[in-house]
Amino acid sequence: MSYKGFAKIPRLSRECIITDATFTKAVPIMDDTNDNVQARLRPLLDKKRVPIMGGFIGATRDGITTTIGRGGSDFSAAIIGAALDAERIEIWTDVDGMKTTDPNLCPDALRIKSIGFEEAAELAYFGAKVLHPSTVLPAIQKNIAVHVLNSRNPANEGTRITARAPHCNNTFKAIAAKKRITIVDVVATRMLGAHGFLRSIFEVFDRHRCPVDVVSTSEVSVSVTVDSNEAIPAIAGELEKLADVKYTGRNAIVCLVGENIRDTPGIAAKVFGAIADINVRMISQGASEINITFVVNEDDVPEAVQRLHGVFFSEADPEVFARE
Repeated sequence: MSYKGFAKIPRLSRECIITDATFTKAVPIMDDTNDNVQARLRPLLDKKRVPIMGGFIGATRDGITTTIGRGGSDFSAAIIGAALDAERIEIWTDVDGMKTTDPNLCPDALRIKSIGFEEAAELAYFGAKVLHPSTVLPAIQKNIAVHVLNSRNPANEGTRITARAPHCNNTFKAIAAKKRITIVDVVATRMLGAHGFLRSIFEVFDRHRCPVDVVSTSEVSVSVTVDSNEAIPAIAGELEKLADVKYTGRNAIVCLVGENIRDTPGIAAKVFGAIADINVRMISQGASEINITFVVNEDDVPEAVQRLHGVFFSEADPEVFARE
C-alpha cells in the first residue's frame, strides 16, 4: 500500500467513531458510531476488502478530533466489532491472555482459558492490565466473544471472554491489584440522622470528575478510595465544609473475582485468614456478587497476593486454567 493509502487511516477512524467532547477521555456515542460504521465499513466488507483503521481516535458530531484515552485502541476494536455484529473480537497484546494474577507479583500465575464478561470487567477495572475496563462493554451489549491473544506467541490460545462464565471448581478466577490509591475519610458527627449527607459528599467528587472505586460507610462517616491525583487537595478542601476530612496515599486495592462466591459459605474467613497479619484498611463485599475487595498498604501487595494465590490456586481446574 502506498504512503497515501496509510495517510487515510486516521481519517477513517475519526469518521467512524463518534464521541462526546471530553477530550483525552472521550466517550463514544454508540448510536451515531454504529450508523457510521455500517455506512462506511460495510460496503468495503461486502466487496471483500479489509479496512485497516487506527484505534484511539474519534471525532465529535461537529468533526473535531478526539482521543478515547488509555486503552483506547483495544476499546476501538471492540466498538467496531460490536457495530459490525462480528462473530468474535480479537485483542492482540504482548501476553498469553489474562492471568490469575500479575506474574510480576506472583510467578506462579496461571493463564485463564475462559472467563465471563462480568468477571473480566471487574478484573480490568480493579487493576488487571491486559484489558482496559471499557473494552468488553460493547461486546457485552452485543454478546460477542472476545479473544485476548499474544502477537508474540500466536500459537497460544489465549483467553476467551464470553457472556456466560464456564463452570470452575476453583472459588476465584483471578486476583487483581490496583496501586496508587488514596483513601479519603469523611467524618461528620453533626450529620447523625440527617438525610442528604452521602449525596453532598459524592456531588463534590462529581464536580471534580473524580471517580470513586471503593466505598465503606457508617452512620456518620464515609471512606472512599480514588486514584491518586492532583485533585485530591481541592476535593478535601470542599469536603471540609461538610465534615472532618483526612486522606492518605500509597494504598492499594486487592480484588478477588469469581462466580463461585455467590454459593460458597466461609469465603471471607478464608480470604482474611490468609492475610491475618496484614493490616486491612477497608473491606467491600456485597455490592457485587462476584468479588471481594479490600484495601491495604502498597508495600503489602506482593505478600498479600502471593499468599492468596497460594491458598486459592494451589489446585487449579484444568478446564479453566493452564500452567504454560
